[in-house]
Amino acid sequence: MNTNMLINGIQVQGAADTFEVLNPANEQVIATVASASVEQVNQAIQAAAQAFKTWQFISDEEINTIFTKIVADIRHEQSEIARLITLEQGKPLALAQFEVEAGANWIEYILSLNIPVETIDDPSGKTIQVFNRPLGVIASITPWNWPFMIVIWHLFPALKAKNCIVNKPSEYTPLSTIKLIEIMNRHLPQGVCNIVLGQGGVGQALSEHPDVAKVTFTGSTRTGQSILSHSVASLKGVVLELGGNDIGIVLNDVDVNEIAPRIFGSAFLNMGQTCAALKRLYVHEDVYDQLTQKLAELADAQVVGDGLDENTTFGPIQNRMQYQKVKSLIDDAVAQGGEIITQQNQETEKGYYIRPTLVTNVNAGVALVDEEQFGPVLPIVKFSQVEDAIYAANHTSFGLGGSVWSKDLEQAQQIASRLETGTVWINSHSDLSPAAPFGGWKLSGLGYSFGLSGLLLFTKKQAIHITK
Repeated sequence: MNTNMLINGIQVQGAADTFEVLNPANEQVIATVASASVEQVNQAIQAAAQAFKTWQFISDEEINTIFTKIVADIRHEQSEIARLITLEQGKPLALAQFEVEAGANWIEYILSLNIPVETIDDPSGKTIQVFNRPLGVIASITPWNWPFMIVIWHLFPALKAKNCIVNKPSEYTPLSTIKLIEIMNRHLPQGVCNIVLGQGGVGQALSEHPDVAKVTFTGSTRTGQSILSHSVASLKGVVLELGGNDIGIVLNDVDVNEIAPRIFGSAFLNMGQTCAALKRLYVHEDVYDQLTQKLAELADAQVVGDGLDENTTFGPIQNRMQYQKVKSLIDDAVAQGGEIITQQNQETEKGYYIRPTLVTNVNAGVALVDEEQFGPVLPIVKFSQVEDAIYAANHTSFGLGGSVWSKDLEQAQQIASRLETGTVWINSHSDLSPAAPFGGWKLSGLGYSFGLSGLLLFTKKQAIHITK
């Protein structure tokens, strides 16, 4: 199992303190990893800056050939990568296999994009060409919930735009990212894509470095705000995909049997550890009892256990801190009158297990409703007037996503237009597209990922005025 960094195409062991990577299913140490020193972070940035001198002029055809080779290797080694993901992150192996295949598909979509050149015929008679030029060195800081998928979201648009990269994965889940960047370096020129390992200090050294042109980060709002503050002195750009508290609004004309599996699948996707998961469910009183009962049946049918067990459908929370946070939110909700309507957790000696939990009889003012839980618990709130649900949707500092569930698509679209979120789904939630821009409003982020909009955020404009 490789635990080395890759700097300038060479495997390097960290020169600073070590940290342990745990399997959240049993809390056993699966790897001991050495952190990068500040000097090694500087070396990685210097390697990327040096590589950029030639990489920025590579042809689109060469990039596409490289991407195609990387995708082939990912698919060839899918089983090994998926096992690493399950070991370090905890998700069931089938979901880890999906993460790998979806990541490969995502790269293929990015490969299909073309960076445009705009031509303007000026009234004066001159021609103006507007180019989208690469930025330089991109720092990428990635989270622990989808460690393989999200690093693909960061790296490949940046590379497609002809930038060079230094990535720091979460210290909780570095192994699958190391494997990906190892695969990438088989095909990329030396220094184009580097990885440094460590905790928050390594990320700070990256985000503060004056030779980094842009930082792309997925994670908590607090850390995103810190990265933004570090970027001010050098006026570097940022792309921040931060926390959300996505609402789902269920109207009274729905087919409960049809929508319940979709709602459950979104709310508990990756054990609820997904930025754009459905995190608070507002249900019209006419269908409230029927829907909560159906969701409870789906929750109680889950087989909770080690993700490597083929019978498991629901894995552990990724780390102890998050486990304790989710338990605390559940306990607080119950103390304020909330009712758990699903099977209770069975305590285990080891592992961060919480069964999928539904909590009713709660409302705004309870932390479980007001805050992002990022775990396997869903508060369900009853409403009678849709205006109350819309108010609840917008009366928050978050603005990542939301959804409306109804057979009346015209009404659903009217409600969707009033939600203060970067993405709104109608009759689904969390299903992202590589073609559509994805980003948060308010404290849920800055900038966009995906599609041509996301790709162009890794470029800068240059206008060339041509007078004949």
